[in-house]
Amino acid sequence: MSSPSSSVVEARKALARRLKDIRSEAGLTGDELSARCGWGPSKTSRIQSASRAPSESDIRIWCTACGAEDQIPDLIAAARAVDSMYTEWRRMERTGLRAAQDSVAALYERTRLFRVYASRVLPGMVQTREYTAAVLRSIQRDRVDVDDVDEAVQARMERQKALLSGRHRFGLLIEEYVLRAAVCNTEAMAAQLDRLMSVSARSFVSIGIIPLGAGRAHLPAEDFYMFDEAEVAVELTSGYLRITQPSEIADYTRAFTNLASIAVHGAKARSLILSAIDALG
Repeated sequence: MSSPSSSVVEARKALARRLKDIRSEAGLTGDELSARCGWGPSKTSRIQSASRAPSESDIRIWCTACGAEDQIPDLIAAARAVDSMYTEWRRMERTGLRAAQDSVAALYERTRLFRVYASRVLPGMVQTREYTAAVLRSIQRDRVDVDDVDEAVQARMERQKALLSGRHRFGLLIEEYVLRAAVCNTEAMAAQLDRLMSVSARSFVSIGIIPLGAGRAHLPAEDFYMFDEAEVAVELTSGYLRITQPSEIADYTRAFTNLASIAVHGAKARSLILSAIDALG
């Protein structure tokens, strides 16, 4: 699978280098290793160049052929870590949407500062039940066979109560378009915007609205969530990307700061929310 993140690419290359080093230390050529493993030389070449991710079975066979069985557990752990950086939606959601909600529960609980950039839908932590249901129902119809939308909505609502208890802080940057996007019916959207107004008054929540037509030098391609300085989650069209490499997290920190500089806050932000409410008629 492909991913735009250098975190994933570098982690794959690091694993490939370790496997190549094990082969070299065993005194084997690529052809000799391939023969011992029972596969073609091209597979060995692709694994060593990081163009093919080794399966856990591949790692076991490779290390056994090189007499390095003691390294198998560590290498399999490394491979699993690489695999966890990028998850296709169809894989994450194969048992339904509730599982996807539960998978991030621990991360949300331990995070103290959330920074979010939203260009398509409002951040989950400020959504009403009806808005969440509309968003998740749309996802379920589009790509998920299992219908557990009600359970997924309930999971998000329960997590939201804990998040808005005052133990966490939030910096939310929202494109004005999101305030006007017809995600749900008019009544539900009006209630959602009213909820956003209410949340914006809380001392631990900062909401910035990026006005339509605001000039900018750079626009992120996808929405992203920052969890303290430890991790960034990017919601790609094809899947969920976890970024943990410090240099990349720094890139998102700069992007968030730049976007915050063109957003309006306080009374001006509330004015844009009220304008969106008025537009609903």
